[in-house]
Amino acid sequence: MAYLSPTSAAALARIRAFVPPPTNYHSLPLTRRAAVLILLFADRSGGLRVVLTIRSTKLRNYAGQAALPGGKADSLEESPWETARREAWEEIGLPMGDGEIMRGWRVERLGELPCNLAVTELGVRPCVGYLSPVGAGHGDETKEGSTQSASKPDPVSDLLPTLDAKEVAAVFTAPFQNFLRKEDIDERVRKNVPGKWYNGTWVSWHEEAWRMHQFFVPKGMVFRSGTDKKGDDDNPAIGDEKAPGTSGLSGGPAETSSNKKKRVQGKVIEEARTKEKEAAAITDPLDEPRYKVFGMTARILVDAARVAYGEEPEYEHNSHFGDEDMIHRLMRMGRLAPIKKEGETLTREVMTAAAKM
Repeated sequence: MAYLSPTSAAALARIRAFVPPPTNYHSLPLTRRAAVLILLFADRSGGLRVVLTIRSTKLRNYAGQAALPGGKADSLEESPWETARREAWEEIGLPMGDGEIMRGWRVERLGELPCNLAVTELGVRPCVGYLSPVGAGHGDETKEGSTQSASKPDPVSDLLPTLDAKEVAAVFTAPFQNFLRKEDIDERVRKNVPGKWYNGTWVSWHEEAWRMHQFFVPKGMVFRSGTDKKGDDDNPAIGDEKAPGTSGLSGGPAETSSNKKKRVQGKVIEEARTKEKEAAAITDPLDEPRYKVFGMTARILVDAARVAYGEEPEYEHNSHFGDEDMIHRLMRMGRLAPIKKEGETLTREVMTAAAKM
């Protein structure tokens, strides 16, 4: 059964102890408030993973993109944590009450991070939760078997597949600590999954150099909308002792030269067809061997990992957390009003003016 490694236990402790700076969230009008849930859980090796979604292609904003569960606030009285939990219920079916979650588990509220500014002019408050075994203390999870018994579920195989992806195309998970790395931490993934883990570029945003992160998460276990079935594994060769194409090679009658010639010709044709298929563009993001996590979602995960593991990323990045200062400046100049004017957008001129406030 899964347990927390000492590194993971320390990461959760740092998030619990993190005190975010004063936030502008509660000064924003209702129409500008949003929150996302960073839901962490321990995998079988004791490492932390984070739950992500692929947004439905039918949505108006960010269709088909990877995102954290979350959305807009329903009322001024609703806290960011309540918004994040409600949206997680609506999007992926994570129950809002611990009593409604599968027996043996609860969602521990770890803390909140500084607000981020979405391009849609929302103040987005990241809330961090941990899918914790019931009865586990803050220091008990590091001993394997100390808080989990054979009767308790494993989150990946037993709990996550029961979620109902109502408003998203799919639910998947990613290694949390890997958001501080330039390459896949798992050597087997580097060898068996095509593509790279990270790419980043500097752009001009908020009137300063801004690092845009792109992470390419191996597909792994995917739970598609409308089903409780698991998707493809990201590493079909990992742990597979039987090499591809070895079935039927022993036993049976000897192959004749005529049959061998036909088999070779057929193999050449099949290989050509395979290459044509591989060359064709993949239009469905769920068919990719890796899912791209970028934009605000990527930055939130980078900041969360920095707090959790107490270290800086291996790649270049912005040093500050969130966008509280820019949100405050925009509010001072009359932006982020309750009603968004038609055609209103965050142009370079707007950001320049805000930077001078």
